[in-house]
Amino acid sequence: MQDKVVVVVGATGGIGSALTRKLASTGASLVLAARDSTRLATLAGELPLKVLTVPTDITDSQQVDTLIEKAIAEFGQIDILVNAAGAGILKPYNSVEPADLDKMLDVNLKGSFYTTQAAAEEMQKRKSGHICNVVGILGKHSMAMAAAYSASKFGVVGFSKCMAEELKRFGIKFTLFYFGGIDSPFWDNVSLKVDRKKMLSPETAANAIFYALSAEPQAVPMEINIQPDSHLFF
Repeated sequence: MQDKVVVVVGATGGIGSALTRKLASTGASLVLAARDSTRLATLAGELPLKVLTVPTDITDSQQVDTLIEKAIAEFGQIDILVNAAGAGILKPYNSVEPADLDKMLDVNLKGSFYTTQAAAEEMQKRKSGHICNVVGILGKHSMAMAAAYSASKFGVVGFSKCMAEELKRFGIKFTLFYFGGIDSPFWDNVSLKVDRKKMLSPETAANAIFYALSAEPQAVPMEINIQPDSHLFF
């Protein structure tokens, strides 16, 4: 990871913060994005190196453009984008309000699309790059109570695969991550009764992302699926 410029979106979340801490000792230059500027500053202060923090609401395409512009202005390039931001609303389909659906599509689908699109434009200029979209298992498998959430995540899979086809001739890799339940703040506001002790740790997810980023140049780890043994999807 030496001399690589990595943009982590959703850096203050469970997976994002675990990955950020892992990358901090690798020699990579880090650009951290999240909505909460206070939490972003706190995370940056805990790291052993100086990082660029850019408070960003990824549902706003102009803020996403600003994020990428600041990363280029600071480091001159973007080698890796990790989309680890997301929001979750799990409820019966007939209880999903228009505002719920809007939030799922705005944060999970549009936000990931905007960041992927903006980063890919810069990577295309250098004919090199790696985009990692953390989808979650509900972007591959369906589950009751997850109609709106899965709709947004299946959409991420769709656009990612389309962009991968368009961009492979420019040397840009895509990896999709289908993690099962991660014990992270994601679950703090979810009404479902879950046993977080049986979930995967954020560090497990971060290690999987790091593995994909560390693959030899000609290797493309297109999909990584890791589930807790208490809740398997095949």
